[in-house]
Amino acid sequence: MSAAGAARAAGTSGTTAACAQDGLVHGMGKEPAEPDWSPLTAAEVSAVLARYGLPGPDGTAAGPDGTAAGGVAVVWHSPRPMSAAGLARLPAGTGTGTRGGAVFVKRHDPRVRSAGQLAAEHAFIAHLRARGVPVPAVRRTPYGASVARRGGLVYEVHDVAPGLDLYRDAVSWSPFASAGHARAAGAALARLHRAAADFTRPGRPQAVLIGSCAVVTAPDPVTAIGGMIRRRPALGRYLRSRSWRQDAVRYLAEPAARAAARLRALPRQWGHGDWHPSNLTWTSASARARVAGVFDFGLANRTFAVHDLATALERSTVGWLDLAESGRASADLAAIDAFLDGYESVRPLSPAESAALPEVLPVVHIEYALSEIEYFADVVASPGNAELAYEGYLLGHARWFGTAEGQAVTGRLRARVTRHPGPGTCCASGA
Repeated sequence: MSAAGAARAAGTSGTTAACAQDGLVHGMGKEPAEPDWSPLTAAEVSAVLARYGLPGPDGTAAGPDGTAAGGVAVVWHSPRPMSAAGLARLPAGTGTGTRGGAVFVKRHDPRVRSAGQLAAEHAFIAHLRARGVPVPAVRRTPYGASVARRGGLVYEVHDVAPGLDLYRDAVSWSPFASAGHARAAGAALARLHRAAADFTRPGRPQAVLIGSCAVVTAPDPVTAIGGMIRRRPALGRYLRSRSWRQDAVRYLAEPAARAAARLRALPRQWGHGDWHPSNLTWTSASARARVAGVFDFGLANRTFAVHDLATALERSTVGWLDLAESGRASADLAAIDAFLDGYESVRPLSPAESAALPEVLPVVHIEYALSEIEYFADVVASPGNAELAYEGYLLGHARWFGTAEGQAVTGRLRARVTRHPGPGTCCASGA
C-alpha cells in the first residue's frame, strides 16, 4: 500500500469508531455524517425475524439494554449510509443453524429497493451458492419468500458471511491493505464470473442505486442519458437545473462511445456490481489471506464481465476521497496489476475483453452516478450530496481519467495486452 493509502486506511478506522459511538454513518467524504435512515431497533428486528420463523414474536418490546423481550439484540449497526442494517444476535439454544447465533438484517425504503428488485438479487445469490461461491444464504419465510414487509418498509435477512471482516471499519472504496489482498480479490471475482456465466435471468431495470450499462453500450450516449431522464422524472427534475447535455458532450460522450464500440463484441452476464474490499471477508488477517466470503449484492445486474471488472478496479485502486479534498488522486498501479494477475489466474481475459477494459474503466461509473444523483436529490432530499454526486462523481471521475494520473492507469491496462496476450475469444463468456 502507498503511504497515502496507509493514511486513508488508518483514518477510516477512527471514523467508523466515531460512527459506532455517535450513531453516525459514512459520509460522501472522509468525515462521518448523520444517517438518513434510523438505526434498526431490537424490537423491530425481533418482529421481522418472526416472519422468518426465527425467535422474537411480533410486537415484543426492547429491554433497557437494547435486547428485545424475545431475546434478540442488535449487536452491530452498519455504518453504510444508504440503508439501515446490522447484525442481530439470536437467543442461545435456538437451533437456527446461524453462524455465531447471529443473522444480518437489512431494511430498505421501497423507493430504493422494492421486493421485486430484491427477489432478482436473491435469485442471483442462490445461483452463485449452488455453484460454490461463498455467498451467505438468504433466509426465507415458511412460505418461501425472501423478503418481508413491515410498516411500509422492506426487509431481508442473510446468514453471516464466513471468515474475518477485515475491512468492516473502512470507508467504502478504501484501498486494499496489501497486494496479496488485491490478488486474492481478483481471483475471487473471476470465480464469481465463471459461476455467473449461465445465470440467464434478465437484468434489473435502471433504478435508484442500481448499476447498469445502457449508456456505455448506446450508439449515442447523450441520447441514452436523455432517455433515462424521460423515464425517471426525479432525475430529470434535478438535471434540468444543470447544463447536463453540454457536460455530457464535453466529458462523457466520446469515452462512452469508445467503450460501446468494444462492448458490442462481448456477451452479457451478471456481475456483483460493487466489488471492493469491504464487501469481502477473509481467511486470516495476513497479507496472504484469501477471500472467505462475498456479500452485498445490492448493485448486482446483468452487464458484462469486463464491466464488473472495471467497476472493481475503480472502486478499490483510485484515491477518490483525495480527489474531493485536493483535486488530485493517485492510483495504486501495483494493486491494479495484482488484481488482474489474480483474476487472470482463474479466468484469462479474451483479447476483446483486454482491449475493452481500458475503454470501459473511465466511464463504468456513469449509470450508477446518475442513480446516486437521483437518490440524493429525490429520496433523501440532500441537495449538497446531489451536487457532489454530479460534479465530483459523474463528471469528476471522467475528468480524472484525462489527467496524467488517469492516463497512467489506462496506459497500464493497454500495456498489459502486449505483455499478457489473452486466449481466444472462447473464454469471453467465462467458460
